[in-house]
Amino acid sequence: MTPARAVEGFLEMLAAERGAAKNTLDAYTRDLEDYCSFLNGRGRTPLDADAGDLRGWLSDLARRGFATSSAARRLSAARQFHRFLYGEGLRTDDPSAALAGPKRGRSLPKVLSVDEVDRLLGSAAEGADDPELPIRQRLRIARMAALLETLYATGLRVSELISLPRSAARPDVMVIAVRGKGGRERLVPMTPAAKRALALYLDLLAAAQPDTDAERVLFPSIGESGHITRQAFARDLKDVAVRAGIEPKRVSPHVLRHAFASHLLQNGADLRSVQQLLGHADIATTQIYTHVLDERLAGLVRDLHPLGDADPS
Repeated sequence: MTPARAVEGFLEMLAAERGAAKNTLDAYTRDLEDYCSFLNGRGRTPLDADAGDLRGWLSDLARRGFATSSAARRLSAARQFHRFLYGEGLRTDDPSAALAGPKRGRSLPKVLSVDEVDRLLGSAAEGADDPELPIRQRLRIARMAALLETLYATGLRVSELISLPRSAARPDVMVIAVRGKGGRERLVPMTPAAKRALALYLDLLAAAQPDTDAERVLFPSIGESGHITRQAFARDLKDVAVRAGIEPKRVSPHVLRHAFASHLLQNGADLRSVQQLLGHADIATTQIYTHVLDERLAGLVRDLHPLGDADPS
């Protein structure tokens, strides 16, 4: 079997057996193409590479300026690929088994404060209900307000948000079904604020584009995907951040997802519930937010323990 066919077989396995999403498959493809290209420069292939080749690849990634987290992710892709080759009998060993990966520090998610999110939502909605503005301008404003209110209300991944069906905005629906990574479905509650923002947006959409197919996606676009793109949403969100007086580099759709989770935990939600709302398959992924729990629990002891404010002297 050729190396290219081996990679193809590995990607097919990820899609068929693990339900890997397109973005995940694209990332694995890029990582393994880089790995195979490096090996090719050494006259090697994944079918005969050894641990020294893998260490050489990691050194090459470092020389090219890859962050530790990026190099660790690429090594993870190579490890899984080699386990696949061993499991399929295409190799008699796994050269990555005893290889130590690059050390990664614990990175905490970027989070906006409740006040900053409130300012962001307020800036996004400015002018949506102004009858003096042209209808299409009001529609653009209302769409961004609906996107942000829904994102902060649900903690959806941006890919889940932009592809929501129109049925998610039905006035009688307070819980929406979301198909996340690996085809897993979960139920996510909607807040009254998000429902109001969506109702105004759909009213303006119907007025500005009366021929829009009601059975299509919630946030349509003329592009190939049929819905607003992640890139367009992220770009427009930076503009809203500027108007809200927040540094644009601190704001992204994923930061709003982090804010959703962190603010829930700060207000008393348990980690398992947040895991379910975020759609994490493993609670270990949700544990990046344990610093929020640590701060809250320290505050509980300080404020509620009978000796919490005792003078240590």
